[in-house]
Amino acid sequence: MEPIDIPSLSATELGSAIARREISPVEAVEAYLERIHQVNPQVNAYITVCAEEARQAARQAEEEIQRGEYRGPLHGVPVAVKDQIHTKGIRTTDGSKLRADFVPEEDATVVANLKSAGAVLLGK
Repeated sequence: MEPIDIPSLSATELGSAIARREISPVEAVEAYLERIHQVNPQVNAYITVCAEEARQAARQAEEEIQRGEYRGPLHGVPVAVKDQIHTKGIRTTDGSKLRADFVPEEDATVVANLKSAGAVLLGK
């Protein structure tokens, strides 16, 4: 059986595989971080990668799922958000040099909702 190329799965496919415990959130995050490491220098899609935070959130999601505390279809699924969206404690530049060092003190509603659903923020 060939290994699954996790980053090529849709969010729905990945979320279902995580729910069925065929793929762990930790495996998913590591696969995405590896892909980011390989591709981002050429495409510059991420301005900030939150590797350690993502790993911690993935471990937490995995523990919750193993305890039967499944939050829903995004639980353990790695996600990214646009740099214009406020993320507590993570640099948010809006793509501007004028805001190069801005770090919001709270999450935007969409980020709070993603985290509440158990999604794992990879970066922006």
